[in-house]
Amino acid sequence: MKFVDYVTIYAKAGHGGRGCISFLREKFKPRGGPDGGDGGKGADIIFRVDAQLNTLLDHKYKKHYKGRNGGHGRGSNQHGANGEDLIIKVPAGTVIKNAETQEIIADLTTDSAEAVVLQGGRGGKGNAHFKSSTYQAPKFAQPGEDGGEAGLILELKLIADVGLIGMPNAGKSTLIGAVSAARPKIAAYPFTTLVPNLGVVKLRNYMSFTVADIPGIIEGAHDGAGLGLQFLRHAERTSLLLHLVDISEHIEEDPVDILGVINQELSFYGETLGGKEQVVVGTKLDVAGAGERLNILKQYCAERGMPFFAISAVAHQGLDELVSYVSARLTELKKSMPVNTLFNKCPEHGQDSEQLTCPEDKHPL
Repeated sequence: MKFVDYVTIYAKAGHGGRGCISFLREKFKPRGGPDGGDGGKGADIIFRVDAQLNTLLDHKYKKHYKGRNGGHGRGSNQHGANGEDLIIKVPAGTVIKNAETQEIIADLTTDSAEAVVLQGGRGGKGNAHFKSSTYQAPKFAQPGEDGGEAGLILELKLIADVGLIGMPNAGKSTLIGAVSAARPKIAAYPFTTLVPNLGVVKLRNYMSFTVADIPGIIEGAHDGAGLGLQFLRHAERTSLLLHLVDISEHIEEDPVDILGVINQELSFYGETLGGKEQVVVGTKLDVAGAGERLNILKQYCAERGMPFFAISAVAHQGLDELVSYVSARLTELKKSMPVNTLFNKCPEHGQDSEQLTCPEDKHPL
């Protein structure tokens, strides 16, 4: 399946039905009066997370979405039917923006989360609404209102705890394949990974964390070199970045310079990534000549207080130590997360709460 993480669509909510102008016509009721019903409400445009989806591929080919209009009012005070809401399914992690203003309308991160992005038009009132003691035969009714419409940007940001960053062929795909069940493409040429890959690392204590393998970054990526910086959006939600640096002998560049190039590109992307916590990982420890480059990188990290690990994903050297550290660090970061960023849902009452207990204090979460 092709991975698509950015699309632009157009959506229009349903138009409200018009109110009816009608008067009661029955035998023996010469002054039945107005009985025009109201028009129905137009359909809302609702985006909902579907756990079965992991790409925006469907929306690449279907660009226009239109909700049903509300039914028109009828005589005998019959109200028009409401338009059935249009549900648009998206994967978890989808950000919905207004294409014109770039304003974020919704950020859907949890399973079954939904947001009403465009409101359907209100139905018009029938003439029965306007009857009064002084105006007993109104001969007018309201038209239905237009539903909202807008161009929308759908941007998928994968939800992962850890992001793997580094130059092409730094060993990111090999690492995620070694510590999880993910099976990304691995080959001896640059830009083997063209789309992000997700893997789940399972630990012996029944805990786990997710890792996102971000396609390689090169110098000048902010100007479009290589694959650019487009895939870095998938690292925005991560709590920790593993910065992989190849320390094998066939790499001519200084490992410290490589580290600086990638960090500079991250700063060009924005503060969300430029200031994110990093763990430096020297890769391909099994390759001859890694000793000198290893020492250079290790000393550089020690001088700056940066966590450093040397590994060989192929030979499974140093993986246990790395995974253990990452797991412990993620636990610390989650504990230090501000309480007001934790939202829970009571399984019975269903409403959001910033507390760690049911809003009605009846059910533990």
